[in-house]
Amino acid sequence: MFKSALHFGTLVWLGLALSSCIVSKKQFDELLTEKVKLEGELNSLQSKTVLLEEQLDSLTTALQDREADNQRLQAELARKSARLDSLLAEHDRLQQYYNNAINNSSRLNRDMQEQHNRLMALQKTLADAEYRNNLLADSLAAREQKVAELEQVLQQTQQAITDLKNLVNQALTGFTSDELTVEQKNGRIYVSLSEKLLFKSGSIEVDPKGKKALIKLAKALRDADHIQIMVEGHTDNVPITGKSRYMQDNWDLSVMRATSIVKILTANGVDPKLLIAAGRGEYLPVAPNDSPQNRQLNRRTEIILTPDLRTLYQVLGKEN
Repeated sequence: MFKSALHFGTLVWLGLALSSCIVSKKQFDELLTEKVKLEGELNSLQSKTVLLEEQLDSLTTALQDREADNQRLQAELARKSARLDSLLAEHDRLQQYYNNAINNSSRLNRDMQEQHNRLMALQKTLADAEYRNNLLADSLAAREQKVAELEQVLQQTQQAITDLKNLVNQALTGFTSDELTVEQKNGRIYVSLSEKLLFKSGSIEVDPKGKKALIKLAKALRDADHIQIMVEGHTDNVPITGKSRYMQDNWDLSVMRATSIVKILTANGVDPKLLIAAGRGEYLPVAPNDSPQNRQLNRRTEIILTPDLRTLYQVLGKEN
């Protein structure tokens, strides 16, 4: 553009010069100088124009690159924005999950604490149960041992009673059943001697035959130290005759007859510490006092042999 303008100016200048036909040398030189100056400026302007055109091309290319970059950046920004929106939505979703997890965690913590408390209570209950079970096991073992000891003592006691009965039966052979009987009941030996064998009616003196039986019994019992011997006198309900200062009724009679028998037993070797004299009078009959035969049955003396139960009491833990 600048080149065309300068060329046009040169043509105009030449035309003016030619049109004037005559110019002075000074004017010509000035014009020539001006021409050279203008041509120099023209060349300079042309060089700048080329440079500017090159710069324009470079800037245009750069602008195009920038626009391409801008488009890429816009596209990347759109992708990043979409990604950001997606991440924000994911964040919100995760935040909700987190909040729910926190709430669930709180509930789980409470549930776990409750479960822990129940577990601890259950463990304590189990420990208490095991402790009680151990106590029961120990107690059961002790009870089983005590039962075994008790069974052994009872067996020994029963055997001792049986042996004692056999010993008494052997000692009192030769007497009839209406004179005496030997019976085992309630863990005791009952030797029942009739009045017919021992006493005359209303008397406290033992007849010779009855004394013989008592001596035999004493010989069988004098080595025994593991029994208790109670002598009980019994009468019918017929009042006594011939009352005295020391005997007013059947009760007195029953006691004095028991005492007479005790004296015979001790005189023949039975330890007095083992003996008890007692009287029941008419108050423990074996038959109704409604006939002579029944009243005769009630007039009797019973010697009750009881085994020593101290060992049994020791096993039961009842000994003082």
